[in-house]
Amino acid sequence: MTNLFLMLAQSVTGNVITIIALNLVAAAIGFLIAWLYARSVFKPVIKGLENEKVELNKQLAALKDEIIDLNGKIGKLEEKVSALENEITDKIKEIKGLSEKSSPRE
Repeated sequence: MTNLFLMLAQSVTGNVITIIALNLVAAAIGFLIAWLYARSVFKPVIKGLENEKVELNKQLAALKDEIIDLNGKIGKLEEKVSALENEITDKIKEIKGLSEKSSPRE
């Protein structure tokens, strides 16, 4: 009777070990296939995105240079505006002076 239980225990243990080993092999095969698929499908996509990133960085650098140029132009225009405002205030003072001279005094 003990031989029967011993054989049954060995057989169940052997089956469990076999099942676990087969599951590990299946998992390894699945991982390998998924890795190869991802590599073949997504590698061109990743390269395309990297190229696009390089182009966008070039455009960003060009835009930064353009912003610097535009800020310089804005500074020059602000100087012109302040000069014109000073000229306007001088002309207004001159007009007031002329209007006071031309107005009859009592």
